[in-house]
Amino acid sequence: MAFILDGLETETYDRVYSDRQLFRRILAYMKPHARKVAAIVVVLALNSLATSFAPILISRSLNQFLTAVTPLAAMFFTGGILVLGVGAWLFNYLLQRLETTVIGNMVLRLQEDALRSVLAHDLSFFDEHPTGKIVSRVTSDTQDFSYIITLVTDLASEAVILVFFFVWLILVNPPLTLLLVSFAPVAVLVALSFRRIARTVTRHAKRFTAKINSQIQESISGIHVAKTFRQEGALYKTFLVNNRQGYQVGLRRGIVLSTIFPLMGTISGAGIAVLVAVSGSQLQSAGLTPGDWYLFMQAVGFFFFPLMSIASFWSQFQDGLSAAERVFSLVDSVPRVKQTGRAVPDPFEGRIEFRNLSFRYKENEPVLEDFSLVVRARETIALVGHTGAGKSSIASLIARFYEYQGGALQVDGVDARALDLEAYRSRIGLVSQDPFLFSGTVRDNIRYGRPGSGDDAIREAAFHIGRGEWVADLADGLDTVVTQRGANISMGQRQLIALARVFLKDPRVFILDEATSSVDPFTEELIQEGLDTVMRDRTVIVIAHRLSTVRHVDRIVAIDHGKIIEEGSHDELLSRGGYYAELYNAYFRHQSLEYVECCRDEEEPGAAPESR
Repeated sequence: MAFILDGLETETYDRVYSDRQLFRRILAYMKPHARKVAAIVVVLALNSLATSFAPILISRSLNQFLTAVTPLAAMFFTGGILVLGVGAWLFNYLLQRLETTVIGNMVLRLQEDALRSVLAHDLSFFDEHPTGKIVSRVTSDTQDFSYIITLVTDLASEAVILVFFFVWLILVNPPLTLLLVSFAPVAVLVALSFRRIARTVTRHAKRFTAKINSQIQESISGIHVAKTFRQEGALYKTFLVNNRQGYQVGLRRGIVLSTIFPLMGTISGAGIAVLVAVSGSQLQSAGLTPGDWYLFMQAVGFFFFPLMSIASFWSQFQDGLSAAERVFSLVDSVPRVKQTGRAVPDPFEGRIEFRNLSFRYKENEPVLEDFSLVVRARETIALVGHTGAGKSSIASLIARFYEYQGGALQVDGVDARALDLEAYRSRIGLVSQDPFLFSGTVRDNIRYGRPGSGDDAIREAAFHIGRGEWVADLADGLDTVVTQRGANISMGQRQLIALARVFLKDPRVFILDEATSSVDPFTEELIQEGLDTVMRDRTVIVIAHRLSTVRHVDRIVAIDHGKIIEEGSHDELLSRGGYYAELYNAYFRHQSLEYVECCRDEEEPGAAPESR
């Protein structure tokens, strides 16, 4: 079993809830629909009574027909059975309709709460938990949650029938009724004894489903890389291993849950055998009429069926409880980014100060230690350093994507944790190295910067970037449809769209995270023109990669292993011959030479080289 469950770790936010806690949470989701739930109870009772009266009416008619058969009595009993059958169908239809409405609304709200919780998390949550597993909880587990409501309703209906029959039978023949009831504790104990193990194996099965979903989602997302390195076979082999382990877990779950059926069948058979023997002797001694004997035999089914239903629906019941447990764990998970206030600096200047700040993604792996830096309002600074120096981490902390562990981060003199996070982020614009585009049109993606903007504002933003020349290169201009993740749009065009989106947003703080590192020199020129527009009169943090985004900033801050090595202007740092000068000589100058050579190759014969 250890091999089967290998790699099936719980998520860090998983919790274990008692049955009482789960039912209390479920009732909280049911509370807004109290009237419809009350209607369900009424219709449920009427449906159960209509179902229960049918065998009683047959029992009475059997006793009547044994003494005297009259046409009027036959019509009465026949009509009564017909009315009860139609009534049961009608009540069942109303019950199903009400159930569907209530369950649908509850699942809708649960999915909304689950996704709201996911969206409230900082980026560390998505770094630690695969997308496929999160999606599985928001979609599959919330749907499985509905099994609980269906099961409870079904069992409630059967319980009403059980109580009705018990009252009727105790009036007809108390000894035989008590004998029938004596089997109940044994049946209930057998059914409930499987509760814990059923919950465990069901939870494991759901975790494996999430694991497989995550692996499939990752395989499809990375299919370009897989095909480039011809790793389709490796992906399939990994899927086979996970799928077969999932099969073993599912098989074990099925065996455990199906074991209860033979035991319940044995108890039911024993009960029927004893009742037949006892009631048969009473029938022979004239202590029991044929109609009453028929009713008792019918009651055996009505009595044991709810108990058998516990076993029959046990897998769904545990599916529902396990799903509820997983979804509630997600809903109750707490974001690591802590906001203690709702402050909004007015006016928002954009002064940012790191004061002895400490930050790490994982325990014992510090990224920034005792880090201090002041970015003045409307100042443009560039962060330079080798990969892993901590540049992007600084940008992420400014945007409050991650929570720092020590020190302080202040914005316009206000502690970052005391800010209204939504209002604060509305004043920050970020363009990353690989900007994300949503499905829709280019116009829709630019409008994402400020929802509700009109077409004129979007067009103005687009034409402020690179004079709008890039728009003409799109197949349908701003109405060009963007496929998944912008696969039909070049990297340079994606960057330009992202810049237009930020320009429309009009932020006070602008973060440029190596946005020109993956584009050709000509597109970089357009992007640079767009940057000059976006960066004007704003606080700007540039995570530098190419020379063109560094030379003319107000200040360059060189970072190595989370520490500031030196800072100053481009010319000042070059004259010192220190860390930045080494970076410049080893990398930036190499990039500049490549840039000039590329441009020279593209010039027309006889044309004078452009001064750069």
